[in-house]
Amino acid sequence: HVQLVESGGGAVQAGESLNLSCSISGHTRSNYCMGWFRQAPGKAREGIAVIDSDGDTAYTDSAKGRFTISQDTASKTVVLQMNSLKPEDTAMYYCAAVRHFHCESLSPGAFTYWGQGTQVTVS
Repeated sequence: HVQLVESGGGAVQAGESLNLSCSISGHTRSNYCMGWFRQAPGKAREGIAVIDSDGDTAYTDSAKGRFTISQDTASKTVVLQMNSLKPEDTAMYYCAAVRHFHCESLSPGAFTYWGQGTQVTVS
């Protein structure tokens, strides 16, 4: 059973940065594709970035250039570094996992396990 716990959200001013962390427990990290997603009020959940067991990454167009996903296999942590934040980045941010060695999709429907989310508010 996989458990994901996000942390690092908060309220910031436009232009500032935040790092979100996702700790993973209950499985062998090397077999999973990990992703970050977000959901703003009244909107559908959307993908941001994914990283696979090889460390290969993929980003949605809105995340390229401002967001960076990385992993620390020793601590079983996946980090989303967010720079130059904008008010439209305000959302609940979720970490997710699916048991695939390589990431095949940025679609939320492709992921099996989800954290509880962490709120990011940009004003």
